[in-house]
Amino acid sequence: MHFIKYITMRYAIIAAGEGSRLAAEGIEDPKPLVRVGGERLIDRLIRIFMDNEAEQIVVICNDLTSFVAQHLRRVQEDGLEGKRVPLTFMVKSTPSSMHSFYEISRHLTDGPFVLTTVDTIFREQEFKDYVKRFQECVAQGGLDGLMGVTDYIDDEKPLYVGTDEEMSITGFFDTNNPPCQYISGGIYGLTPKAIETLNDCINRGEQRMRNFQRALIRDGLQLKAYPFSKVLDIDHASDIVKAETFLKS
Repeated sequence: MHFIKYITMRYAIIAAGEGSRLAAEGIEDPKPLVRVGGERLIDRLIRIFMDNEAEQIVVICNDLTSFVAQHLRRVQEDGLEGKRVPLTFMVKSTPSSMHSFYEISRHLTDGPFVLTTVDTIFREQEFKDYVKRFQECVAQGGLDGLMGVTDYIDDEKPLYVGTDEEMSITGFFDTNNPPCQYISGGIYGLTPKAIETLNDCINRGEQRMRNFQRALIRDGLQLKAYPFSKVLDIDHASDIVKAETFLKS
């Protein structure tokens, strides 16, 4: 019988976007507090992370409104659904998701972590299986990242992910050329080695998470893709209905 050594899990959420498209379509709540199926986006991720052995959850939100920070403070002090949450959060507006990641990265240097954006919607069992696989990969060594991908495309500007027969990632592309089966699902399982690449990207003045992912390949990090059946983002009011239908199916 083979035993996988226990891997401490940290999780991080980028919740610093403005949610301008939702606001323009009449959604009054800041994106992290938007409800899908009666549950706030930020609370859904925290709950799921807690169900997957979270030792620490790190969140960054913007300073355009105090509502998100106030909510996170309540979770930090009172817990969520009766559970204490090991939550650390930062309030700061940044020019991009990559910069948001950089701001919280100092909390993620001690071991492997999973990073998502606040509006990422996925099936909970698939995420649990993904986390287990990521823990196995880290324990076995030799892998620097396990990236969540999907062949479901409902994104205005998808990031296509090139893979080989063993699901090793060969590149990240703005267009489907060369043809790719998958796009990025915005779920990043990484080891602290990736933060070295992140720091280099910031020092070079690069922008956007997709450029960071390209830099991981450029720096020779070993990445594999993990397929999810479907991953949705909440960018428009209509996406809320899509997400609720998806989670009920």
